[in-house]
This record gives sequence, structure tokens and C-alpha cells, in this order.
Amino acid sequence: MENILLACPIVVEIPVAWGEMDAFGHVNNIIYFRYFENARIAYFDKLDLINFMNETGIGPILASTQCKFRLPMTYPDTVSVGAKIITLKDDAMIMAYYVVSHKHQKIAAEGEGMIVSYDYRGNKKVSIPAEIRKRILAVEKVDKL
Repeated sequence: MENILLACPIVVEIPVAWGEMDAFGHVNNIIYFRYFENARIAYFDKLDLINFMNETGIGPILASTQCKFRLPMTYPDTVSVGAKIITLKDDAMIMAYYVVSHKHQKIAAEGEGMIVSYDYRGNKKVSIPAEIRKRILAVEKVDKL
């Protein structure tokens, strides 16, 4: 498997479904964004972010996302999707994603998402809370990003 996954604190395994293929006979491009979402939510679960959000009203909101497609995948296959925070700003973070095909033993796609810290009660962008920043650094096993 790709060594890039070793640098990711979150890796989820997802089977490629027959219905994810399109008329061109490969996994449709929108599916990769679903793979990213699965890894992103697993990362948020590791941070216990949903409970924090329920208590404070402050949580993540996806501001932008992008994907670079490296190779076409088909059913049957399984992917390992890695996620890691590569940039931590005052009010946002950038999460990198890596989709690795088990069948091909290569990166099939990679992407990034900008996630903003958002106060859902006040309907405004806010700084990432110190507690969440601390949890991110612990998950990433670093002192700063």
C-alpha cells in the first residue's frame, strides 16, 4: 500500500460499489468526494467534534474542496482513504485526502478540503477553539501545524 497512508492519522477502508461506476465504466468523479467525506467524518469523530459542537454551537463547515484524479478505478476494488490536517490557521484548517486502490496498489486520487470553524448559533465564522486545536495536534502527534 502507498506509504502516504502511514502519515495519515485516519485511514478508512471503503469497498467500491458496482453502482459507483458511470457510463464510462469507471468510478464516477463525484464518488471520490464521498470517500473524502467519509474520512473527514472519521477524523471529526476522533476529535469528538460532534459532541463539542452540540455543547458550544461551534463546529466545522466545508468551505471548499478539490480533487486530483490519478487513475480510474472499477468494481470490484476496495480503497483506503487517508486524512490528515496539513494547515491549521486561526479560523480554518486544510485537510488532505489520499485514496489508494487496493487492486492497483496506487493512489487513485488525492485532494484537499478547507474547513472553517463556524458558530452555528451566531451564524458566523469564528476562531478554532483552543480545545479543538489541542485535539487536532494530539491526533496529528505534533506540537504545531
